Amino acid sequence: MRRRWGVAFGLVVAVGIPFAFVAPSGAAPTGPDALRVDLDEILADPRLAGSHAGVVVRDPATDEVLYSRQAAARATPASNAKLLTSAAAMEALGPDYRFRTEVVTGAQQAGPVLLGDLHLRGTGDPTLLAADYDRLAEQVAAAGIRFVQGGLRTDDTWFDDVPLGTGWAWDDEPYYYAAPVSALTASPNTDFDAGTAIVRVSPTVEGAPAEVRLDPATDVVRIENRTTTSAEGEEPDVLVQRDHGGSRVVVSGTVPAGAEPVEDFTTVPDPSAYAADLFTRALAAHGVRVRNAGEGTAPEGARVLAERESIPLRELLVPFMKLSNNGHAEVLVKAMGREVRGEGSWAAGLEVLTERLGELGLSPEVLRLVDGSGLSTMDNVTPEQLTVLLDNARQRPWFPAWYDSLPVAGVADRMVGGTLRNRMAGTAAENNVRAKTGSLTGVTSLSGYVTTAGGRELVFSVVFNDFVSGSPKDLEDAIAVRLAEYRGAEDQPRGRTRVPQPRIQRDDPATGIDEGALECSWVKAC
Repeated sequence: MRRRWGVAFGLVVAVGIPFAFVAPSGAAPTGPDALRVDLDEILADPRLAGSHAGVVVRDPATDEVLYSRQAAARATPASNAKLLTSAAAMEALGPDYRFRTEVVTGAQQAGPVLLGDLHLRGTGDPTLLAADYDRLAEQVAAAGIRFVQGGLRTDDTWFDDVPLGTGWAWDDEPYYYAAPVSALTASPNTDFDAGTAIVRVSPTVEGAPAEVRLDPATDVVRIENRTTTSAEGEEPDVLVQRDHGGSRVVVSGTVPAGAEPVEDFTTVPDPSAYAADLFTRALAAHGVRVRNAGEGTAPEGARVLAERESIPLRELLVPFMKLSNNGHAEVLVKAMGREVRGEGSWAAGLEVLTERLGELGLSPEVLRLVDGSGLSTMDNVTPEQLTVLLDNARQRPWFPAWYDSLPVAGVADRMVGGTLRNRMAGTAAENNVRAKTGSLTGVTSLSGYVTTAGGRELVFSVVFNDFVSGSPKDLEDAIAVRLAEYRGAEDQPRGRTRVPQPRIQRDDPATGIDEGALECSWVKAC
């Protein structure tokens, strides 16, 4: 049965008062009361003083609220917003949805000469690799074309031309996790980090500049090499910075002689131009010459020379959710807008997302979402509504694929453990808790499922905002572990559950961002 928890419940908890209990005189609390004692102790950590700490724990089988604090108070969710986006996408697009990329032309062909333009038309596929553009070029060559008399024209009009989300920080723009969104793009790897390229820095000889290459090779960014090869045995120290709003990428620092190459990522300023560059290179490799490349909408009724479909959405969910890929969230928002409203924009997509959340039992009027990834600090959700989603999603036919896409605590495999692979290992939560993480400066969140020691599956949401300490992820973990240890009516207080601080990625002050406050996958630390 679909659950819908509304304002009446929210008024009880909005002031931040946890459920209280009264134990018989001299008796130790048991059952849910024992659990509340321990969760209260975890949340009494001084790092949370003056901050927002929203926590909801529910038993979906009974509708019992086992714990509630600031349940209806809105907070920035960070990447917990991806729970909402992914569920809405499964509703609106379906688990079998695929992105389609085509090479089309409206021109006639005279022998090996195409007497007009060749159009590369995209619908937002974030999984396109250089090898996929090579296969498209191979299909064009197989059609007998050797020279394009017109030019290569990129058609990215399936989406609008707004590349960055509302409320995204201007100084995030050059970094991997804030790559521009386009209907035509490319990825450098099978994590499908669309709109980025890998910068590979290899040592040469001590005292000489290191060798800097892009993977895949492309001219859409210009490398300025300021690196030096340092003495063998030293630690590498490489910084990759793209100019804000520009195409220059400055690579500086040192890499020791004899060491393995150092890899980092840069975003590209124009994903459509990136796709065109890769495709032009692939065409040349297959003996197809084009005069020039630029933008241009494909004509109506153009014939298809080559085509490629992405993996289905149910498979894309794995890198999307396990690795908390922001770009995947945003293309899904725009795809929802295009497929349902005929407009590939954030505005249209978020309307569809909001409608689908309402159908899933949420109360959209208490939420604010301006993007799909949670990168914007303007997003607001409540832990109560996140648990509504987690509960009601269980009734949907797409739930098994969605559930499997969530990171699994303590499992080392990246495509299983994801952003939880280095957390809660060796505890009752290991290979048990399945939950979505979220991290921004002053924000951390964890919402998902846990099976208790008594065999009950609970849904929970933890959203911390406005702390000024280091990220209190260990408190999220302590709550999740305590839930995994819960034994129902026979439960006894255990005291504060101590969980090691998750391994936090090293912050490099030179980058101007706090890597330790971001999702570990965004800086390739997990």
